[in-house]
Amino acid sequence: MDRTEWYLEYEIKKNRPGLLGDISSLLGMLSFNIVTINGIEKSRRVMLILSKFDENITRLQSILDTMDTIEVRKIRKPKLRDRLAVRHGRYIHMDVDDRKLVRFVRDELGLLVDFMAELFKREGHKLIGIRGMPRVGKTESVVAASVSANKRWLFVSSTLLKQTVRSQLVEGEYNANNIYIIDGVVSKSRANEKHWELIREVMQLPSIKVVEHPDIFVQQTEYDMDDFDYIIELRSHEDEEITYEHVERQQFDQQQGFSMFDF
Repeated sequence: MDRTEWYLEYEIKKNRPGLLGDISSLLGMLSFNIVTINGIEKSRRVMLILSKFDENITRLQSILDTMDTIEVRKIRKPKLRDRLAVRHGRYIHMDVDDRKLVRFVRDELGLLVDFMAELFKREGHKLIGIRGMPRVGKTESVVAASVSANKRWLFVSSTLLKQTVRSQLVEGEYNANNIYIIDGVVSKSRANEKHWELIREVMQLPSIKVVEHPDIFVQQTEYDMDDFDYIIELRSHEDEEITYEHVERQQFDQQQGFSMFDF
């Protein structure tokens, strides 16, 4: 019989020596195996556990609810957010009002890469937008996540190494396992109609597309923000405001004959 994986999260109310050992012993008596355990903040513990018998999860919760030393926060089959919490010892920050909006700061790049890699491993179409100021690590994180997910990445438009504005793909580049990366600013400012024809073609592929600066991208296309499955915001620090003043300034510089794109 296959084992079922569960996510357990509890908060310590009265810390004392041997508390984790007591919980581990209880899990053992109920035939649970601990896969991974981690701490979050100062008083919260998260773990992935395995059991052959789903009914034991009800017994476990009823026993844990009688303990005055802990408070059970969640017992459920693990979601992506749960797995990342156990792996990294911190939560991803999802907007309360908009569940597809996920926020990161630069010292969470490892968590961000892991989050995107898990999304990239899933089959089928997915449209992901990523916002952030210049040089915060957007493109590098997408590339790193592609490598982690064992996927090939392709720049449709980008400024990572040099300005890239493509108007066609070769035969081997049409693949549902590829990650297609589009820079909304570069596409809007520098592209011709052939480039936009390619973008429309790419958007129809059953694959994952990542759009940097999605707010700029939707100004030039028939797509809107509701079409995105996830919007990721990456900041240097929590209080940083993401603006597009630098976009207007660089567009002005381009009109004056300069090429100053550095996203």
